[in-house]
Amino acid sequence: MSSPTTPSNQHVYTLRELTDLMLIEERQIMQGGGKSAIARQHEKKRLTARERIALLVDPVTKESGATNFQELGLWCAWNMYKEHGGAPAAGVVTGIGTVQGRKCMIIANDATVKAGAFFPMTCKKIIRAQQIAMMAHMPLIYLVDSAGVFLPLQEDVFPDMDDFGRIFRHNAVISAMGIPQIAAIMGFCVAGGGYLPVLCDTLIMTEGSGLYLAGPALVKAAIGQEVTDEELGGASMHASISGTIDFKEKSDEDAIARIQSLVSKYREREEQAPTVPPLREPNDAFKIFTDKPGTQYDVKELIACIVDVCADRDKLAADFDEYKADFGQSIVCGYAKIGGHACGIVANQKKVTQSQMGSGQGGGKRVNMPGVIYDDSADKSARFIMDCNQRKIPIVFLHDTTGFMVGRDSEQNGIIRSGAKMVNAMSNCVVPKIVVITGGSYGAGNYAMCGRAFDQFLALAWPSAKCAVMGANQATGVLTTIEEASRKRKGETIDKEAHDAIYGAIHAGYTEQADIRHGAARGWVDRMIAPEDTRKELIAALEAANQNWDYSREFKTGVLQV
Repeated sequence: MSSPTTPSNQHVYTLRELTDLMLIEERQIMQGGGKSAIARQHEKKRLTARERIALLVDPVTKESGATNFQELGLWCAWNMYKEHGGAPAAGVVTGIGTVQGRKCMIIANDATVKAGAFFPMTCKKIIRAQQIAMMAHMPLIYLVDSAGVFLPLQEDVFPDMDDFGRIFRHNAVISAMGIPQIAAIMGFCVAGGGYLPVLCDTLIMTEGSGLYLAGPALVKAAIGQEVTDEELGGASMHASISGTIDFKEKSDEDAIARIQSLVSKYREREEQAPTVPPLREPNDAFKIFTDKPGTQYDVKELIACIVDVCADRDKLAADFDEYKADFGQSIVCGYAKIGGHACGIVANQKKVTQSQMGSGQGGGKRVNMPGVIYDDSADKSARFIMDCNQRKIPIVFLHDTTGFMVGRDSEQNGIIRSGAKMVNAMSNCVVPKIVVITGGSYGAGNYAMCGRAFDQFLALAWPSAKCAVMGANQATGVLTTIEEASRKRKGETIDKEAHDAIYGAIHAGYTEQADIRHGAARGWVDRMIAPEDTRKELIAALEAANQNWDYSREFKTGVLQV
């Protein structure tokens, strides 16, 4: 699957084609270690990670149409670890699932992928899931079935701040925060990995599973003692002798039923208000969105596919109150309801707009290019973000930006000052921040619109999304110039053929890195979604965030440039 920025001699995919290709690839990733590995799991009378999750979460009813499991990090480790046979989805399934009517973070080792061993991206993926749960005070459910650290990559798994040990640190901190954690050992849980379930509040174990720091072979080698799996760390031993586990269950199905029963006994949740449909059909996103050079679209039309409908005098309209509609129009801000959840929306406008200049600025109007953040729109966005924090409502950021405006006029108008103000307000938010990258997300524009470094609650991306420090064409031009200058200093002659070869190689490499799948593989976005599912995905994200979010925290910023 190549992106719409591929060279002219290659096919440029439409958004619909990109979506279809993404869904095909995702079905392949979901196979984990493949059919033979799945068969081996079944031979052990065990379910796969995905089968366990499907049994655990509430069934979806036609009436609700809700998402009962919002998988996160499916693309993690995509095209990585090829020398080790790959690690589809990093060998672990994570996501927000509805269990007994309550949103829970579910983390399930996929034993069909290298026996559920931990790769570097496995650690990062689990840590990210724990962070999301901590933000929203969301219960965690761990379905444990893992051989521990993948030893050939131990130096990248074991020691650092975002590695294996951080998971256990989070287990302890989450418990101290009063967030419930349930672990079910449904296979083997060995070595350091044994600490994860024992650091949880409630521990379930199935018969035939094992929990020990060292297996029988290692025990014999280390101290010469011969023991069986059951004597060393079986469910009966831990239930009746060590007292480590709380519940012993016969099978995966029994363990899952126990989890459901325990979750049903948490404090009752408030009932959600019934939802209303959007003004425009979600599928209209394919008609509205475009990223072809020289084309535009009105992001307000896209917003109408996402937010609820409401009565506006004698007609229906999108439930969207646009904030400062005539000012700073290169970013659209407004208050909305999505699935009955109040929220703010900050969205890059992808059509040409105008800014009215004051008399001291020469009067007249300034033309604003699509997707570019100008000083007035950054000022407006900062003020709007602060007001959302005053109202205690989540903020949805819709990314499609090339970044901040550059040039003499922009600098003299204080673009750096205005951009810093927006970044300051966004960084200090005490409300959930949810991101959807629809098109470009470049440079400082990515930062100001709540990039990965800025405590996103969830980051979603369309298959058309691209993320990099700048666009491929601009970056390739700069990098080609640098490379050619370096070669000339070494005495090489750069003719047109050499120039084209250098340019083509650099462009291809940069385009590959800007492809959103490259970022998703490294955990820079949580979930890739089909455009027509954007509203449904945002409703699920808002439900998860609002379930237990601590809105009592005080909102304050540092010094703002004015």
